[in-house]
Amino acid sequence: MADTKEIEGDARNSRVALFDGIEEGGIRASSLYSSYNEIDEQDNERAMGGLQDRVSLLKRISSDIHEEVDSHNRMLDRMGNDMDSSRGVLSGTVDKFKMVFEKKSSRRTFSLIASFVVLFLITYFFTVSFCSVLDS
Repeated sequence: MADTKEIEGDARNSRVALFDGIEEGGIRASSLYSSYNEIDEQDNERAMGGLQDRVSLLKRISSDIHEEVDSHNRMLDRMGNDMDSSRGVLSGTVDKFKMVFEKKSSRRTFSLIASFVVLFLITYFFTVSFCSVLDS
């Protein structure tokens, strides 16, 4: 009989321990669960802080990439405009050369100018060579 009372007492104590903390409509956590919960919350807070740092870093990096892409796009637009203007100037120059070669009198003038340029370059080359020989 003593054993039965002891078993009933143990069951009652375990029930009390199990249902201890039930309060009007809510369940109060036991101290063991509470300490684990606090540890988990601290870990979660640290993890959240790390994630916030990573997110802010990624935000800064993506902002820098966006600025870099915008600057490169502006540079490419300017380069395209410069190429278009160069193409216009070059085509105008080619058209003028075509006109010079189409006329016979212009062809003579062009060959005379070309011979003067070649003569000047040859004279310049020999002058520079001669001066370098004298300096040595």
